[in-house]
Amino acid sequence: MARVPYQRREDADEAQKPLYDRLEAERKVPTANIFLALAGAPAQLDAFLTYANSLRAADLSPALRELAILTVGHATRSVYEVAHHQSHGLKAGLSEEQLAAVGDFESSGLFDETQRAVMRLAKESTLQVEVSDETWRAAADRLTTQQMIELSLSIAWYNSGVRIMGLLDIDLEDNYPHPFPNS
Repeated sequence: MARVPYQRREDADEAQKPLYDRLEAERKVPTANIFLALAGAPAQLDAFLTYANSLRAADLSPALRELAILTVGHATRSVYEVAHHQSHGLKAGLSEEQLAAVGDFESSGLFDETQRAVMRLAKESTLQVEVSDETWRAAADRLTTQQMIELSLSIAWYNSGVRIMGLLDIDLEDNYPHPFPNS
């Protein structure tokens, strides 16, 4: 049970209805629980959406972005993040097999060197905060400076998302399968 109420459109006052219009236009319907929880702070939710959209419009390949996000989710065991981003990964061109192997990407032959470099960067940043020069260089040798900045911002952003979901105890919606079935 979430620690804050989910604010649905029917519970919002008229001044907040445009925010729900934006959510429905930019995100999946029905609206995800993370957004319904954040709707209790409308100005912050509006800014949250703007920033998240800027990351999606970046030069970084959507497949690499989703691999980084999924790696953050696996490293933190975030059921919500992994469940929600598996569909994004498929849309970005990742295979079902790759999605299933994200947690063991180092030993999987399903990822190329660029993908593994991005995933190492995401994992190391998530688990250790500081990133070694070797890990940085492995990704930076394959991406532009702009893409490295976008990747860094995406990794940090989705780490903050994991913390928000954990703090607020956001429930995974019933229509999403649990990504860690043995836990």
